[in-house]
Amino acid sequence: MHSDPYGSAVDGPDPVATTATGSGPSVSGDPLSGSRGEVDDLARARAQLLAGGSRNHRLDAPSLRHALVDLHEFWLTTKGNELGIRPDSGFAIVAVGGLGRREMPPYSDLDLILLHDDVDPALVAEVADNLWYPLWDAHIKLDHSVRTVPQALQVAATDLTAALGMLEARHIAGDVELSHLLIGGIRRQWRTGIRSRFDELVAQAQARWQRSGQIAHRAEPDLKSGRGGLRDVQLLNALSIAQLTDGMPGLGPDSPGGGLASAHGRLLDVRTELHRVAGRARDQLRAQDADEIGAALRIGDRFDLARSLSDCARTISYSVDVGIRTANNSLPRRGLSKLRRVPVRRPLDEGVVEHGGEVVLARDARPSKDPGLVLRAAAAAAQNGMPISASTLNRLSDNAPELREPWPKGAVGDLLVLIGSGARAISTIEALDRTGLWGRLLPEWGAVRDLPPRDAVHTWTVDRHLVETAAQASALTTRVARPDLLVLGALLHDLGKGRGGDHSEVGAGLAIQIGTRLGLWPTDVTLLSEMVRHHLLLAQTATRRDLDDPATVQSVVDRLGGDPVLLELLHALAEADSLATGPGVWGDWKSSLIGELVRRCRLVMAGEALPVPDPIDPAHIEMAADGGVHVALDPGSATHTYVVTVVAPDTPGLLSHAAGVLALNSLRVLSASLGSYGGSAINSFVVAPRFGVPPQAGLLRQELIRAIGGEIDVLALIDTKEREARGNEPLVDRTGAAVPVQYAQAPPRVIWFDVGGPGGSPGQVEPGQVIVELRAEDRLGLLSRLARVFERNGADVRWARVSTLGASVVDAFCIALTNGDTRAAREELERAILAVVPAPEPKTEDGAVHT
Repeated sequence: MHSDPYGSAVDGPDPVATTATGSGPSVSGDPLSGSRGEVDDLARARAQLLAGGSRNHRLDAPSLRHALVDLHEFWLTTKGNELGIRPDSGFAIVAVGGLGRREMPPYSDLDLILLHDDVDPALVAEVADNLWYPLWDAHIKLDHSVRTVPQALQVAATDLTAALGMLEARHIAGDVELSHLLIGGIRRQWRTGIRSRFDELVAQAQARWQRSGQIAHRAEPDLKSGRGGLRDVQLLNALSIAQLTDGMPGLGPDSPGGGLASAHGRLLDVRTELHRVAGRARDQLRAQDADEIGAALRIGDRFDLARSLSDCARTISYSVDVGIRTANNSLPRRGLSKLRRVPVRRPLDEGVVEHGGEVVLARDARPSKDPGLVLRAAAAAAQNGMPISASTLNRLSDNAPELREPWPKGAVGDLLVLIGSGARAISTIEALDRTGLWGRLLPEWGAVRDLPPRDAVHTWTVDRHLVETAAQASALTTRVARPDLLVLGALLHDLGKGRGGDHSEVGAGLAIQIGTRLGLWPTDVTLLSEMVRHHLLLAQTATRRDLDDPATVQSVVDRLGGDPVLLELLHALAEADSLATGPGVWGDWKSSLIGELVRRCRLVMAGEALPVPDPIDPAHIEMAADGGVHVALDPGSATHTYVVTVVAPDTPGLLSHAAGVLALNSLRVLSASLGSYGGSAINSFVVAPRFGVPPQAGLLRQELIRAIGGEIDVLALIDTKEREARGNEPLVDRTGAAVPVQYAQAPPRVIWFDVGGPGGSPGQVEPGQVIVELRAEDRLGLLSRLARVFERNGADVRWARVSTLGASVVDAFCIALTNGDTRAAREELERAILAVVPAPEPKTEDGAVHT
């Protein structure tokens, strides 16, 4: 039988069946059609169930399905007994599809197998005809087959769709031992053959998702075949029967939306009402039916129904992702694969390791005592493009305490790394959201979770749109001086929707609330709030107002308070927001209009301020007095951070050696202040260990002295360490020098500030010096590499301010070009800088990313 387990059937004769009649209308008076009264009773009973009287007295969706199951079982049992289909008769009636699962929507096909124990073909044909014809006369869609147990097993072995249907077979009437032979045989065959069929099973599901799309983000979703639909629940059941998953991977009743079982039940209820409203079998929910279905289920209007469906579908989709991943790791090994070594646990961050391609907790991790562990795990997952294991998410959900307010700086940094990781962040945030962890971090998220858009131009639900906007903004971080505020603003810009009132104004208040909780500086909280309040300003002004009118430009400048940083952030946010809205929303016309508006506003605002050095601590001046090499290690102001101060004679290559030693010891530079006094360099680094605790200051000093003396090549060792972190993949040459195999989201940018520029102060930038600012994605040992570039290109670093904001860096260096400050020298230095920073993946002609 070519059975669709959720109601459809593949037409055509079955070459394996002993006897299989074709479907078609019965002939009036045909002796095979049974008594007229019997047919009328079945049809009348079905009609009464489907009519159900007034709305107040009709059966609800679950009760209707159960009543239809009972009706058909009763009729089949009675008819089977009349035809001699009894225990020890050699015949059995077996149900698959909706009747097999006891979840029959009103107009779903009746999927039946007439099993026989190699009975005489003439008798089989007679019994089959007398069973099928009354059902056809009652106008019941029937998908049927007649087989022996070996024939059914043969079909299941060669037809994946039929196998999935028969996995849920259920005995209805007749010889129960015969039914059990089939059911037990199908399941044993499925378990023993799953290794060879797993890839086909996954490929079939992916092809179905490609055809039918995602239920959560479709205006007229396919409830059966769409991603997150009923067939995906069947897929999970099949993996559970194969003993590869537990059937409810990762989500229980305490999860948002009530977990997998609740999502499945609600989706069945919607499909049941869809059949009842349409008066026939239908799987695609049409927009004109949504209000009536929502009212029948007491959900609300079509927007409320869409939100409920999104919740169900995303819960099921997450469960399927976890189920497939778990099943793949559980597949039995054969042959040489048995000899594979057990996966190594590779440290990723404090308390977080990689194991078997998933992010899991380290053995000594204590989630109940480490509030920042959730974000560290999420940041590591997004940055490395790996999923967090379901067991880890469950453990964190059960044990992780709330972050104290204001958040520790390390937690804020991990949040920035997560949302700044581009498309890799989407699945990580989805997993956090489905397990309740994301709502714990951002309680305000609940109002927009699964909220459908009111405008047809939007592709995504509001919460997914926010995450998509942050992903788009991550590719624009090097265009702004505050990449941290750009990705935060992108994540929060529509958070005021679903609450009534102007969502921009409501969202601005929420941004203040969230920024304060995160512990941002008051000025940054204000800037973040203004981003959310004015996130539509540039697009609306550029497309609706006359840009040649000076009053138009002045009005924008006045509303932004003349702040060029806010203007820069809003420009990038407008592009990210449009790109995340839907196809065709961002184009050359809109881009050119907004760009021209921003250009004119900048002319009115008149420039930006120069970076300035931090003052030197008097205690460090005392350390420089003896002219020796000193390294101090002190606790930082935030958890898991330390301040490393290096004071040494200011010799060529010192900065590269010092930064390289820190990178070799897995110390990530969060910020740095580089200066000099007399003949000594005074460099202070705020660092965070990637895992564990940092080495003692004495060991760092010894390695620094060895590096200065030429005993070790720190950059060569960093390259080796980077390759090992990427699984020994070779570094790829894209710009004439080695760059890491994990590429940036945004293109790097180098900005030059000349002496005497706006904002400069005497004594900060001396004649013959320039300031070069780098905006790029971070990389292992990046500061050491940059220092080596300056050294080799005749650029003497006089002071520097280094900042790591999430996964991005904004580094300003005051340099003197010893070989002359010429255009050619600047261009050569810029090329050398860009050669050692992460570059985005190149794209093909059609815009796809090269892999």
